[in-house]
Amino acid sequence: MTVSPAPREHDVLTDLLTQVGYRNEKAFAELYRRTSARLFGLCMRMMGDPDDAEETLQECFVVVWHRAPLFDPRLAGAMTWLMAIARNKAIDRLRQRPRTQGARDIDWDALPDTSPGPAEDGENDLAYRRLSDCLGALENRQRYCVRDAFFSGLTYVELAERMQVPLGTMKSWIRRALQQLRACMTP
Repeated sequence: MTVSPAPREHDVLTDLLTQVGYRNEKAFAELYRRTSARLFGLCMRMMGDPDDAEETLQECFVVVWHRAPLFDPRLAGAMTWLMAIARNKAIDRLRQRPRTQGARDIDWDALPDTSPGPAEDGENDLAYRRLSDCLGALENRQRYCVRDAFFSGLTYVELAERMQVPLGTMKSWIRRALQQLRACMTP
């Protein structure tokens, strides 16, 4: 008797998200169980407040329920798609905050990633390694600006103020960094 290997987490999440697109409530509950901790971690890092992070996560899953029929596994992995929704919801909430709260300085290199499951699976993924290598090839200031723009939700204006450079310079730095990333990521 042969034992078939357990499905990879990536494949399980893809299947669950596809089933959510068909309005399968059990699949939605399982998708939440498997991904909410990681998505909450992203929201928490971006929001800096547990209550805001919880509300952002709730909004994220409302969007997932409504947009799941649009998910296409040929365009993005399930976790990537979910992370993008969570990131965008967090950015929306951060932009609604009063200006006085400002953005927090985050030392991205000092944050440990201790989450098991999808994170470990993602680290083994070729695309993840390629992106990590490509980010590592950027100049330090470009890398930090791209990370702060995409993971903290900072605007060009906020980044320019933080780095004490003109707005046009900041836009150029990020544009060049994204061009470098695109060139590096293209096989």
